[in-house]
Amino acid sequence: MPPSAQTEPGLIAQAIDEAARAIAAAPALCVTAGAGMGVDSGLPDFRGDQGFWRAYPPFARLGLGFVDVANPRWFRTDPELAWGFYGHRLELYRRTTPHEGFAALLRVGRARPHGVRVFTSNVDGQFQRAGFPAEHVVECHGSLHHLQCVTPCRDGDEGIFPAAGVRVTVDEATFRAIPPLPRCPACGGLARPNVLMFGDGGFLSHRSDRQERRLVGWLRELPAPPVIVELGAGQAVATVRHFGEQLARATSASLVRVNLREPQGPPGTIGVALPAREAALRIEARLGELAAGG
Repeated sequence: MPPSAQTEPGLIAQAIDEAARAIAAAPALCVTAGAGMGVDSGLPDFRGDQGFWRAYPPFARLGLGFVDVANPRWFRTDPELAWGFYGHRLELYRRTTPHEGFAALLRVGRARPHGVRVFTSNVDGQFQRAGFPAEHVVECHGSLHHLQCVTPCRDGDEGIFPAAGVRVTVDEATFRAIPPLPRCPACGGLARPNVLMFGDGGFLSHRSDRQERRLVGWLRELPAPPVIVELGAGQAVATVRHFGEQLARATSASLVRVNLREPQGPPGTIGVALPAREAALRIEARLGELAAGG
């Protein structure tokens, strides 16, 4: 057995212990999460074009990667293609049960004197499905469970409406949507997800902005810095990483980075090279041992 295989479990156990001790000493927990958080729930990994094409083979034949498809121009030029992709994802998220790591983080956070808040770039609504109060979650890239007009015809909160009851029929062979497509209830024009896409100048950010203001207010009221536990946030779209690192610098908070491939961070980062589900469960278990005097 190579030395790395012998030492790695010990290093991971040490990181889990450090993370648990940091949480135990903090008044609150701030969970930050990227796409890797949902992989253990069975959601597809869009890491690179190959990962995207495994989940959506027809787009490989068209030579379109995730960045190409996740662009608002398709709602104007080829709405069946656009809603084929986003409609399929909407139904997938509705069917997906959050893995046990979500519940573990919720229990750990609720045990802190000032509770837990979430900052995520995910648009899948999995934290809310796992029991996190909607008002405690920041979805910085929006939510597929909310829609807006493509135009958009209205500004502010009035321009954003729930996707509840909206169903999109998708041809599984082509991943193209079959009309009728979702419409704006105000003007009758085509609707789109209230999701920040690449090159997106039409995204209505009012809902996400309001969520962020609530988070900032909570952070200001804390008597001491929270501990930041980041899960599954990569470097390709580094919004979540940047948020956590900036918060840690501004408040001297401890940063726990859970990432199987890229656990490294700024000096002082507690890197945990595990999948999100396993790390959350192991941190919770170690907290229980510490509380029992272990």
